[in-house]
Amino acid sequence: MNQPGIPRFGIWLPVYGNWAGTDPGRERHDASFDRSRRLLLEAEELGFETALLAEHIINPLDNNLDQLETWTATAALAALTSKIELIAAVKPTLFHPVVLAKLALGIEEISGGRFAINLVNAWYRPELERAGIRFAEHDERYAYGREWLQVVRGLISGARVNFSGKYFNVTDYTLRPASRHRARPRIYVGGESEPARNLAAELGDVFFNNGWPVGQIRANIADVARRPRSGAPLRFALSAFVIARETEEEAQEVEHELARVGQFQDLTHLLGSADPKAVMFQSARKYPHIGTNGGTAAGLVGSYDQVAQRILAFQEIGIDTFVLQFQPFDEEQRRFAHEVIPRVHRLNRFQAVSAAPVALAAG
Repeated sequence: MNQPGIPRFGIWLPVYGNWAGTDPGRERHDASFDRSRRLLLEAEELGFETALLAEHIINPLDNNLDQLETWTATAALAALTSKIELIAAVKPTLFHPVVLAKLALGIEEISGGRFAINLVNAWYRPELERAGIRFAEHDERYAYGREWLQVVRGLISGARVNFSGKYFNVTDYTLRPASRHRARPRIYVGGESEPARNLAAELGDVFFNNGWPVGQIRANIADVARRPRSGAPLRFALSAFVIARETEEEAQEVEHELARVGQFQDLTHLLGSADPKAVMFQSARKYPHIGTNGGTAAGLVGSYDQVAQRILAFQEIGIDTFVLQFQPFDEEQRRFAHEVIPRVHRLNRFQAVSAAPVALAAG
């Protein structure tokens, strides 16, 4: 995935339009494919190594706002890029696992082995209920998701699948071509509840943490890492919203301005439509923030040096992939690539040199 001591940096493409709510003074709402294509191609040139496309069918900020569709966009972006990993989020209720596995293998082929799945078991009720799709209770959604992922994982691995469960019955099914580039696409699993953590430990490759403070993430990682697992060790990724400037004071001014004009950090309009058992929203009450999935609560707000040091602190507890939100996106992803990533690399080189054993000259 990446070399030890060298973190991967990625972006959340702005499929909702922007990541800190309405911000007419700095960034207009634009959830178009053309914008995502342009931002992603630039991110690839800047050295970002992965990109997430979150999945919603209708925009949870405001159902009247545009919302980019994840899987068609990912397929198109796979054909336009050459190096960056593309992670498509998916809600199992929206796709039969056999159909989704075929789509995943198609994008794996288009991308030349750069595709990944992010399993999300849903929290936004109107998206399903208004379509006439039952919104199951929290733990049942994870039981459904576990069966779903067992089927998908087998099929994208090239296996012949026979599966009989409560929700799915698949008989003598195989998909061709399987991946020509590796054993199968990578699987990211998000969520903070007990069922989510069990699912990540059992069937995921990467546990995707929401952007909470480093102490909370340390506890999350320790908890997930202790759970039963077979195969390669589980890896850990972090979501975060970054505001980096020359000085801490400048960064805080930007944060205050985004809080003033934005709306996403105000969760009151979402809580009524969310599953009350979704742990992400319970955590959000503890950690006020801007952005989605923890956002600025991860603490990546400050001077370039401060943000680099805080990234190193997350690395030291086990995070090796950072998937980041910015606003305005264009200029802020450039700023991060030019100012913060080199600092993180220098800090890693310094630590490696400091930790190297010193050879004693023969006396």
